[in-house]
Amino acid sequence: MMAKALGLSRLFRTRLNSPFAALLQIQTWRPSRTLEQERFFQAYSPEPFHPIIGKTPVWKSPDEAVQVIQSDMKVFVHSAAATPTPLVEAMARWGKKANLSNVEVIHIHTDGAAPHVSEEYEGIFRDNSLFIGGNCRKAINEGRADVTPIFLSEIPLLFDRKIMELDVALIQVSPPDKHGFCTLGPSVDCTRSAIKNAKYIIGLVNPQCPRTHGPGGIHQSHLDCLTVADFPLHQHKPGVISEADGKIGKLIAENLVDNGATLQMGIGTIPDASLAELKNHKDLGIHSEMFSDGVVDLVESGAITNEKKIIVPGRIVGSFVIGTDKVFEFIDNNPFVVMMDVGFVNRVSIASQNPKVTAINSCIEVDLTGQVVSDSIGTYMYSGVGGQIDFLRSAALGFDGLGKPILAINSTTGKGLSKIVPFIKQGAGVVTTRAHIHYLVTEYGIAHLFGKNLRQRAYELIQIAHPDHRESLEKAAFERLKCMPSPD
Repeated sequence: MMAKALGLSRLFRTRLNSPFAALLQIQTWRPSRTLEQERFFQAYSPEPFHPIIGKTPVWKSPDEAVQVIQSDMKVFVHSAAATPTPLVEAMARWGKKANLSNVEVIHIHTDGAAPHVSEEYEGIFRDNSLFIGGNCRKAINEGRADVTPIFLSEIPLLFDRKIMELDVALIQVSPPDKHGFCTLGPSVDCTRSAIKNAKYIIGLVNPQCPRTHGPGGIHQSHLDCLTVADFPLHQHKPGVISEADGKIGKLIAENLVDNGATLQMGIGTIPDASLAELKNHKDLGIHSEMFSDGVVDLVESGAITNEKKIIVPGRIVGSFVIGTDKVFEFIDNNPFVVMMDVGFVNRVSIASQNPKVTAINSCIEVDLTGQVVSDSIGTYMYSGVGGQIDFLRSAALGFDGLGKPILAINSTTGKGLSKIVPFIKQGAGVVTTRAHIHYLVTEYGIAHLFGKNLRQRAYELIQIAHPDHRESLEKAAFERLKCMPSPD
């Protein structure tokens, strides 16, 4: 009955000569299969790309489309710029109208309105962020929503291995072309895995969603329901680059980024400041979980050619894009850009094959031994594990031995407190361990910590701390280590 209600026939799109089918002795689907067998079988079905002959999606309004959602279901929501906000809002209305309960909503960071996380929906929905966005942060820290710590590269495994069995996926897609193919637009990320595994897919067709190249395509016949809404993609305006950010960006660009390097950039003004200083570099490549407007400027200056890359040479490789219309227009139908599954883009064994892998990420707090806090401020959950470790390891383990894992941080908070501290705040989460850190950059210099003992690390970190805090940090280092920090 559940199978029929969810239209589970869409799950059984199989290659009859699949090597997986032969290996596991899986046979062509028969109606007698149990639901558990169907789910197992689906893990070895092909990509949702080829046309399914004789199957077309039904067209409904957003409010009609979400009525497939029932109590106790798990619902995936497309992320970032591609957040299908009209469907999210319709889901919230339906949850209250139908008196639903215990619906789990799963996603990485989403943008725009998230009404289902407000107090009035408690008990109807329970949100679960795999990376926290600003619209869910309050609910998480008030205990009304959840966060799951996980590497970005491993999120697809949650769906592929049925650790999270998705009932419904709410996604945004570019309009079907003349052959019936849509794309996931600016956010392929873990959504590609979600649509391979969800039992029922609702696609919101947005004429303003860019059509992107790569394996983030989906034929409309794999969508169970389509709806339409014409609205601008969610934008992230570039942050104001402070004087300190500018100094950090200049230090990174002039000292740590070589010509021919393959770049990964995190989110924030410091990575943006670094990109702004790279316009005179040569033959840079991009293989990054995300990128934004700054990459467009480097392409236009001729700094990015992707010529030296090993993985998808000649093209920018990304998993999701955030920014403004500037970058959305850049990726629209642009074969120079390939948007791919985050399980591929962030996989260390893949990314590390590129030349001079240079990972530039920011963080929140660093202690004198090199422990790095990136996802929380004390117990206050702020973001997530994300792809920081994925790319720090890719750079550290680069096949050519020339990679640079870089973390950057302003020396002080807005209140003048040191971000290099004797001890991390109680409850703070260590995302990058003291064994993972190589380079830390502040506006006062570069600390190279790889291979340094604790005494040497403390010395290096104190040298790049704000001058007002160096004396107190030196005293704290002595109390902690029982010896003076020193360079040798």
